Amino acid sequence: MDSLLTKPYGLYTDYYELTMAQAYYLQDLHKKNAVFDYFFRRMPCQSGYVIFAGLADLLEAVKNFRYTDNELAFLRKKGFKSEFLEFLKEFRFSGDIYAPKEGEVIFNNEPVVTVKGNILEVQLIETLLLNFLNFQSLIATRASRIESVLQEGKTFVDFGLRRAQGLAGIHASRAAVIGGATGTSNTLAGEIYKLAVFGTMAHSWIQAIGDELDAFRKYAAVYPDNAVLLIDTYDTLHSGLPHAIIVAKELEEKGYRLKGVRIDSGDMAYLSRKVREALNAEGLDYVKIISSNSLDEYIIRSLNLQGARIDAYGVGTKLVTSYQCPALDGVFKLAVFDGEPRLKISEDVAKISLPGEKQLWRVYDNGLFYRDAIILSDENIEEVDVIYHPDYEFKNTRITGLRKEKIKHAVMKSGKPEPVETDSYAISEFRRQRLSRLSSESKRFENPHIYKVGVSRKLFELRKNLIKKYLNGS
Repeated sequence: MDSLLTKPYGLYTDYYELTMAQAYYLQDLHKKNAVFDYFFRRMPCQSGYVIFAGLADLLEAVKNFRYTDNELAFLRKKGFKSEFLEFLKEFRFSGDIYAPKEGEVIFNNEPVVTVKGNILEVQLIETLLLNFLNFQSLIATRASRIESVLQEGKTFVDFGLRRAQGLAGIHASRAAVIGGATGTSNTLAGEIYKLAVFGTMAHSWIQAIGDELDAFRKYAAVYPDNAVLLIDTYDTLHSGLPHAIIVAKELEEKGYRLKGVRIDSGDMAYLSRKVREALNAEGLDYVKIISSNSLDEYIIRSLNLQGARIDAYGVGTKLVTSYQCPALDGVFKLAVFDGEPRLKISEDVAKISLPGEKQLWRVYDNGLFYRDAIILSDENIEEVDVIYHPDYEFKNTRITGLRKEKIKHAVMKSGKPEPVETDSYAISEFRRQRLSRLSSESKRFENPHIYKVGVSRKLFELRKNLIKKYLNGS
């Protein structure tokens, strides 16, 4: 039996995508063209921005999206018709995908990704796209917020695999590095994505040896130039710390240096200060203090305010599960069918979608992100003078004379991926560059500034007229 990681991706979808695909095929609608947009309506975790992530994995998955004999046999048992299964046997995605670079700063209610192709193929990859982009963007955003509160020279590592929701931990490790983690404890993700991997010891090592000092000595004997000792198994200050100092001195005599000590419980601010004082008093100022145990950006920020002396953090559960806000509500909505613009209407005005094939542009003012402009594909951004709130005409902004930058580019043409950056650390550096252009008000944790996204007059009128048309039933 294939593992989930090596399976073709044809069944990586919600069942209704397949039932609709069969209906499209049997009703001879499957060759009609369609344009779908991926966007999200609400910012996650009260954040003022989102980091776009998951693209390289998505493109690889779409390239491999197919149906083997095993998948077809499964669908046959579910009652799918033979002629449709014969069609799926040769199925390959042949459409186009437009997206920002991974690591880009994105905002709610803008068409982040556009997928063009026939209605059947675009519909079939919907769930896959949402699954990959929603999750990795969410985790990359949380990791970026963690990086933002680190003091100069401090780092953090993803420690979350054991608490992740199954195989999501693999994508979480990649997204964490895109968001700013220096590496991961996840060895498989390290191998797949070429990430730095980190790990020291568990309390069980010390418990198994029985004597804490002996346990430290045995571990240091195996890893004399890379030893990090866990000092809170019994008593951090009265047992673990003194024993770590003894081993550090013994390593010095042999020409080595203890790399660090880790604290996994207790009052991190108080303990780290006391540990730092003791290490420095013994001439061990080079020994790093590493903290773990249910950390997130809020706790790390609090530790900074308390004067904690922590050099590196192992961040696990609250990062890879995005504990307080576990989902990004990205959606995939039809914007064009058979050459005609389409939109979804809802009693919730915020859920009424933007019709038509669109472009996404970023407008700059004094070198910083100022507004994002959504215009129709046949418009010239230099001829757009004013952008409007999609619902309120009186809320508008003049963008004449300001620098504009196109945000989305082709990343897949006719089913073939275009070259994109796959190195997670390079993507992370691009993210840092982009975030440096976002105002500090949009990056604060409490009540961040709401970044404005507007539409052209032509798009505003198209949406208004379609709403009127569909509500009047004409």
